[in-house]
Amino acid sequence: MKNGINYCLIFLFATVMSSAQSPDILRVEYMTVPGGDSEVGYSRVKILGNVPLKGKSDHFFVVGVDYSGIKYSIPESLPFPNHDIENFHVIDLNVGYVYKCNEDWRLIGVITPRVASNFSEGWKSDDLFMNFTVGGFKEKKDIDKPYRLVLGIAYNSAAVVQIPLPVVYYEKFFRPNWSYIVGVPKTGLKYLFKNKHLFQSEVMLDGHYANIQNGIVLPNNNVSAAISSILVLATLGYQYKFTKDISAYGVIGRTLWQDGVLRNNNREEVFALNKQPIFYFRTGFRIGL
Repeated sequence: MKNGINYCLIFLFATVMSSAQSPDILRVEYMTVPGGDSEVGYSRVKILGNVPLKGKSDHFFVVGVDYSGIKYSIPESLPFPNHDIENFHVIDLNVGYVYKCNEDWRLIGVITPRVASNFSEGWKSDDLFMNFTVGGFKEKKDIDKPYRLVLGIAYNSAAVVQIPLPVVYYEKFFRPNWSYIVGVPKTGLKYLFKNKHLFQSEVMLDGHYANIQNGIVLPNNNVSAAISSILVLATLGYQYKFTKDISAYGVIGRTLWQDGVLRNNNREEVFALNKQPIFYFRTGFRIGL
């Protein structure tokens, strides 16, 4: 089962890079980006789980499910009915394959069907998106300065720009309790104190894209068919480790750049919801690897 855990770790590093989080077997999380008097804010509840499926010694399969419930806080000043953009649901099914090339490198392939919508009239074909990730993973543990490296390409059809994007994650310990992370979509610094208290600072990306069933007619006669939010965040976080793998955490920060908008069928912006830098908060419980 040790190989299964290792392969699950590899797979999780490949799949969670899109959300800039750590690899987890189970995570329950709450996040909020409050709005102002005239702008839209939102909160998100996330629940995810991942399970390794045993294969031969040189390959492994992993299946994971990731659910996000997103609730928007809508000011009354919006010039159109807002009941169709108050609640959204995003459900991912991650199916991954890991192949052991040699003692150092593993190849990774992940297929992620996603359903993302307000589901005002049940499920429709426009709610379905397909995402793909391919890449490689390398880890060195038994050296003076351990490190992990993930390199890959991800294609996300549930994104504003539908082009393959790089996945880069490099974490290295430069002192026994200090490590740095360089990559896309996050870069940061970690410090572990007495094996219980983890402090970290990060610059990272977050956001979502979801279908709006039936569309919304706007005052300028444009029709909104989707909602999207893209955040560039600077954060400070604290994590308390009950055990090596079980912990609770809290993160505060500020959006360095925010682009919350409604989009038409061509994914062009037709109405701005929130573009102002604002406070960010996230907290949760996780069982990691």
